[in-house]
Amino acid sequence: MSTANAAPRVSMSRLDEVSEEEFLSLLSGVYEHSAWVAERAVRGRPYRTIENLARALDHAVARARQDEQLALICAHPELVGKLAPSDAVTLESRSEQAAAGLDRSSEAQMEEMRELNRLYRKRFGFPFVVAVRGLGRDEIVALLKERMERGASEEFAQCLLEIGKIARLRLADRISEP
Repeated sequence: MSTANAAPRVSMSRLDEVSEEEFLSLLSGVYEHSAWVAERAVRGRPYRTIENLARALDHAVARARQDEQLALICAHPELVGKLAPSDAVTLESRSEQAAAGLDRSSEAQMEEMRELNRLYRKRFGFPFVVAVRGLGRDEIVALLKERMERGASEEFAQCLLEIGKIARLRLADRISEP
């Protein structure tokens, strides 16, 4: 399921030319409740390609303070399907979770996900983040269980990598290249 309806599509050349305010508006939601990422990349234009823009956004995240990176991770909702409060989840996340079938989980599956989320958050102090597009519920559960065995710094870094993957997918939904 595409999230292209979440924001208007724009060409990369147009994105390179719009005002800073419009640039930020067009990238709203690419990073979950974290406009600061785009704010730090806006002045580096022109990017000319989605990949160049994605690298600049990745760089903004990589250069951020650890507390900012943690806040970025924590801005992502837990993967709980129907239980996620609608005001805490962006349209993009709702669409991506629905495409993975998380909104069609049985009560037993929901309870399993709640418990895994609770254990993960207790272990690491932040929510499990994974680029769910293209994955099914069972694959997501297996990844959550597998990643729970990692060390905290390795898992923190993996969450940031996953956020970069999510951003690239969302950028591809919103931006066209000539």
